[in-house]
Amino acid sequence: MKKIIAAGGLVTNTDENILMIFRRGKWDLPKGKLDKGETIEECAVREVEEETGLKNIILGDFLLVTEHQYFDQWIKEDVLKKSHWYKMNITDEQKLVPQTEEDITEIKWVNKDELAKCLLNTYPSIIEVINKYLE
Repeated sequence: MKKIIAAGGLVTNTDENILMIFRRGKWDLPKGKLDKGETIEECAVREVEEETGLKNIILGDFLLVTEHQYFDQWIKEDVLKKSHWYKMNITDEQKLVPQTEEDITEIKWVNKDELAKCLLNTYPSIIEVINKYLE
């Protein structure tokens, strides 16, 4: 089984809303694959920037590592993805720009009232990340 290392972030704003992306029919958090020569932390910030258009992201504490398996249609192989998650925040209002080439069609700041609805249409690993953050 192919193994992939990835990193991403649970980003909050000054109102303590959580940034969520809508990709391939599910609510998700921004993350992506580690590039050769970069640290996990650099990867996490880069991926959040690329997928959301955010700048000046403040990297916070490490949250956890999640694992999930899936079948990659491009390489026709089962994959085990280990994603390293970090708390992140921004301190100013910025325009959100979905990375459409990654199939991201929507990005929004989710308050605690909206969060439950998004979690009904997400992945188990994303629930894990959010639960760890809310502890």
